[in-house]
Amino acid sequence: MSILLFAALALVALLGAVGVIASRNPVHSALFLLVNFATFAIFYFLLNAQFLGVVQVIVYAGAIVVLFLFVVMLIGGSVSARQTRTRRIMSVAAIVLAALFLLAVVIGIASNAPAQVAVGAPGSGSVQAIGAELYTVYITPFELASILLLAGMLGGVVLARRYIPHTDE
Repeated sequence: MSILLFAALALVALLGAVGVIASRNPVHSALFLLVNFATFAIFYFLLNAQFLGVVQVIVYAGAIVVLFLFVVMLIGGSVSARQTRTRRIMSVAAIVLAALFLLAVVIGIASNAPAQVAVGAPGSGSVQAIGAELYTVYITPFELASILLLAGMLGGVVLARRYIPHTDE
């Protein structure tokens, strides 16, 4: 992958991430998140990790962003004055942290440190190899993540449930 293509995609991903935090409209934030997810999918495709790229598009860019938009439309997207003040603070913090991260990347590139080669997925990232690793070596973290997601789902159902007082008759 050429460094210019990587830099352009990294800039788009960074601008999308800043847009998620800096946007005052929740729908615009979700659309910036979609741009960020799509950029990461392109990264995966360029790194010959087609399975991860497709999963990124289907799960994150498809399902998660649609879920966020559904929730925003369901609960309403109005922003109060208190939320606006907090959002400004978060926007400034995001810009400062992004600048620090960019500085760290530039220092890392400028130091000419030897690149460390990451160990790829076994079997060159095939679905069978990823599944075999996931359900043998990483079965405990996989199951713990499923329990965490189940607890989050049940918590959302409990919080969304309307309270109906019982009357004694």
